[in-house]
Amino acid sequence: MSETRNGPILAGDAGKADAATEVRRQKALLKTGALQNAILTSANFSIIATDEKGIIQLFNIGAERMLGYTAAEVVNRIRPSDIHDTREVMARAQALSVELRTSIAPGFEALAFKASRGIEDIYELTYICKNGSRFPAIVSITALRDDYGEIIGYLLIGTDNSVRKQVELELNNAMAVAEKANLAKSDFLSSMSHELRTPLSAILGFAQLMESGSPLPTPSQKRSIDQILKAGWYLLDLINEILDLALIESGKLPLSLEPISLTEVMGECHAMIEPQAQKRDIRMTFPRFEIPYFVKADRTRLKQVLINLLSNGVKYNKVGGTVVVDYAASTPGRIRICVKDSGEGLATDKVTQLFQPFNRLGKETGIEEGTGIGLMVSKRLVELMKGEIGVESTVGVGSVFWIELNLTAEPRPGDAAAKTKAVAQAQVPADGRLHTLLYVEDNPANLMLVEDLIARRSDIRLLSAEDGNRGIEIVRASRPDAILMDINLPGISGIQALKILRADPATAHIPVVAISANAMPRDIAKGLAAGFFRYLTKPIKVNEFMDTLDAALKFSTTESARVNREKKT
Repeated sequence: MSETRNGPILAGDAGKADAATEVRRQKALLKTGALQNAILTSANFSIIATDEKGIIQLFNIGAERMLGYTAAEVVNRIRPSDIHDTREVMARAQALSVELRTSIAPGFEALAFKASRGIEDIYELTYICKNGSRFPAIVSITALRDDYGEIIGYLLIGTDNSVRKQVELELNNAMAVAEKANLAKSDFLSSMSHELRTPLSAILGFAQLMESGSPLPTPSQKRSIDQILKAGWYLLDLINEILDLALIESGKLPLSLEPISLTEVMGECHAMIEPQAQKRDIRMTFPRFEIPYFVKADRTRLKQVLINLLSNGVKYNKVGGTVVVDYAASTPGRIRICVKDSGEGLATDKVTQLFQPFNRLGKETGIEEGTGIGLMVSKRLVELMKGEIGVESTVGVGSVFWIELNLTAEPRPGDAAAKTKAVAQAQVPADGRLHTLLYVEDNPANLMLVEDLIARRSDIRLLSAEDGNRGIEIVRASRPDAILMDINLPGISGIQALKILRADPATAHIPVVAISANAMPRDIAKGLAAGFFRYLTKPIKVNEFMDTLDAALKFSTTESARVNREKKT
């Protein structure tokens, strides 16, 4: 008998305590055994145990169900690698040999190599069932060790991966269909852009010729020409807006984010919008920046956004109203640019609809032209430039549209000088001597337009060809100083013709300017990458066309002199 603080413990009581402990231990063992049995007999995953040589020693019910073999057919007979796809096992061995820089045999060693070195390993291979059917499996393999750390076997736990693979396949198929549809959409937009720009090129080109022709048009003719130009440029803006929106939605709109001077951009926007404001007697006020601010943005797209906000401020204002542009740099690292108009303002429910595409908020029947997508495009562009856009409006008072952009450091002086030099080179006038220009174009209206433009230049003699092959023949025979090349030509394309000219030392130095209705950003990038000197899109702008032509002729003069010097030496 023993004692405790509370008195002696009788022998009978001690026996009862030991019996209760034994009962609990037996219950725990039974529970553990039941768990182990449930695992081994589970039909949801396969459990395969091997000896140290990889010969199967245990093959549970799940393995039998998945693979169709009975345990008696595989235990002490085969290795797990024997029921995997042989080519996949071989590929795994080769991949591991490269990864670990050692030679690994294409068999069970390839399955167990990492596990044998204490590296956790899960692989995906195809199991081959007894009836020849196959299914993808995810297998976890672990080395089994004795008390001394020696490997006594391997445990492989596998699950059927068919459902996940099927889902992946369906997802990949869906993505492929979506990509195909996206490519079809891009091709359609590119085609639509080309087909619309081609007739517009003739309309706007000849209207510009008449506007600046000699003798000058009469006042009545001038009014008619102005209407043609206004409608034509508006239609071109509409095409560009739709294409911009489609490119943004597809994630394919290229942007070049760089330090942009707000002082310069504001000055350019002021000059562009002032004539529109004067016609409606709208007084515009622009800020004087106390210090030079630079934002991280795409210059062209930033101007597009600001012009859209300024144009809306003028269009939807009252006659004799005001548009005030201001800024605030209160948020660290950001600057807010505000465009405040004195228009009729918007109710709260309409403000929430402002950035919806093709929603003109009831202005469809008004006198002001518009598509209802300008603000939507502006919103996406600002967001792509890592900024924000918003609006505050009060009925009867007016609206304030604002954008916020990230401030950045001023660019290095060398970068600005290089850009200034490039612009200066593009504006060099003709040098006065007689130049030969070849235009390769199959559209009679476009050819006639360029012929009329060149007729104004006494320093240029124009040759023409209707297809790429004929153009190459003329280049080799006449050696023109510069070439204008359409892209979509019968026979070979303009890009193919360019490659042929570039490959010939006798013609490689001649500048070739693309002039095409293929105006998608990827078309322009593709053309410049192919080696075109410049890439002009139709409809052409006369001033831009002449500046480009002058730059090409100057380049030609310089290159011809260089080639002649090299021949003499």
